Amino acid sequence: MLQLICVLCVPNEEGTYYGLSTPLDINHYFSKAPESAATNASVKGLPNRPGPAPQIPRRGGPIQKRSIPHVKKVLAVASGKGGVGKSTVAVNLAFSLAMSQKAGSPRLRVGVLDLDIFGPSIPKLMGLESAEEPHLTKEGAIVPLKNHGLPCMSMGFLLPRPPGAESSADTPVVWRGLMVQKAVQQLLFDVDWREQDGDAGLDVLVIDMPPGTGDVPLTLGQLVNVDGAVIVSTPQDVALTDVRKGVAMFQKISVPIAGLLLNQAYFLCPSCSTPHNLFGSPDSFHAIAKRLDIDVLGELPVVSAVSASGDHGVPYVLGSDGTNASGDSGRVWKDVMSGVAHNVRQFWS
Repeated sequence: MLQLICVLCVPNEEGTYYGLSTPLDINHYFSKAPESAATNASVKGLPNRPGPAPQIPRRGGPIQKRSIPHVKKVLAVASGKGGVGKSTVAVNLAFSLAMSQKAGSPRLRVGVLDLDIFGPSIPKLMGLESAEEPHLTKEGAIVPLKNHGLPCMSMGFLLPRPPGAESSADTPVVWRGLMVQKAVQQLLFDVDWREQDGDAGLDVLVIDMPPGTGDVPLTLGQLVNVDGAVIVSTPQDVALTDVRKGVAMFQKISVPIAGLLLNQAYFLCPSCSTPHNLFGSPDSFHAIAKRLDIDVLGELPVVSAVSASGDHGVPYVLGSDGTNASGDSGRVWKDVMSGVAHNVRQFWS
């Protein structure tokens, strides 16, 4: 009888297995695993971490949610499908939260965590594509990288680089569920978000989720106390169908939804300031929000400079006031994003 086993159960030449009973060693996996499981890139890998890896919850008892170390609030930015601008929204929302300030209170300390294991975008959007891999603390925790004053962590910082390449952008992650689950757990619980020992850490951690309703959102919802989720969509019906699935998933794993955000809602004519619905009317989006009894956080216009800014590793909200090539639409985009940050803070108050 043919017995089906996964690549993690195949013994290697050393007589051990590629499973994850030991701490996740990404370089070891990429250099030792068969070609069908990963690339053969030979590069300097992540330094070995002392101590055991986080344990996968076992069946037979309820899974206990816990807080991420040194993080007060967790905000997930998600989408039902890819290509709707979720990662761009996540990065710009993080900076908008960091720049927002209530009267009589200090600004929020904000960080960004990229949980899109198979397609990490944060290194590019944060201008850290060519950065060296993160260091470890003396306790073995991963130190996040920082740019533009905001700390961030991504699977993209840990992947091996092909020989002669400046970044790991072309290194694919070809992993099965167990490897992904272990990587997610270590990104959640083995990153030290403090500036230095004794600091309080972050007020808000913005998590850029992978699209869809797969293993990563389920793992996050089961293991972490998530304080809110922002679901990003575009006006097309195919995207709105997946919005309903995303809402149902978060409700099933008891994650509160802060609201829905419509991206690429309209194009604002630079000559006459007339809005044009290039990708369809937003009426269906608002109808879904009303039927699900979820707030609409805002509608972001189509602004070509937003994409160009992200390609250069500079979040759009950090740029000029939008009075140049983007015209009024640039100012509107930033105002809407600032309003989204305000609405998220109101959701928590």
